[in-house]
Amino acid sequence: MSEKQEYLEISVWRGDADGGNYQTFQVPQYESQTVLDVVSWIQQNADPTLTYRFACRVGMCGSCAMMVNGAPRWTCRTHVKKVLGKTRKVTIAPLRNLPVIKDLAADMAPFFDKWVKAGGRHQPSASRHEPIAQVKPDGKERSAANAGIECINCSVCYSACDTVSANPDYLGPAALQRAWTIVNDEKHANREGVLEAVSQGGGCHNCHSMGSCTFHCPNGLDPMGAIANLKRLTARNAFKRARDA
Repeated sequence: MSEKQEYLEISVWRGDADGGNYQTFQVPQYESQTVLDVVSWIQQNADPTLTYRFACRVGMCGSCAMMVNGAPRWTCRTHVKKVLGKTRKVTIAPLRNLPVIKDLAADMAPFFDKWVKAGGRHQPSASRHEPIAQVKPDGKERSAANAGIECINCSVCYSACDTVSANPDYLGPAALQRAWTIVNDEKHANREGVLEAVSQGGGCHNCHSMGSCTFHCPNGLDPMGAIANLKRLTARNAFKRARDA
């Protein structure tokens, strides 16, 4: 005789930019079940109108990020048992600090707009017709740039950041970490321009160093450390300009 099927109580946010509320589903519990598995089961078996976003399912793209019991997570790599309390309840919502398109799908446009505003786009210092620049792989700048290169723009750190919640103009940890990577890229043509961009209102000096970005980063990166480095470098440049004026 098979064991009795156990069920999870899953509360899922339903709605759009104009508002919404939570809807509760009873979902069968299985071994090695991820939160993304739960969301997919609801869409496939209970309500086909549930909207959410995912792609790779193996922790490579970050598109399945959602709020799970109040914390931003990649749902494909979050096992239900990791977040399941004694109540056997799980609450799933769209990423915070971003507009909602529908249900669990957040609009990433503001996130990427700030990434660009912080100077995140690479500006080459040479054309394809010139010799390839030689960069020492063990150089200090190369090491600093490599420290944040694995960011995949999943927006988990952005959603974890209370400064973003309080200040809509704040560029956010992902954009600023990208800026620090660019500042240390010897092949970038306008590193001073990036420093100027992140020193303005909404830039690195708005960070309160709470560390939620680093704590929640699924790739183990340190956006708070990158922002601290930007603060030091931009402050040093400001003092230097004042001295030389």
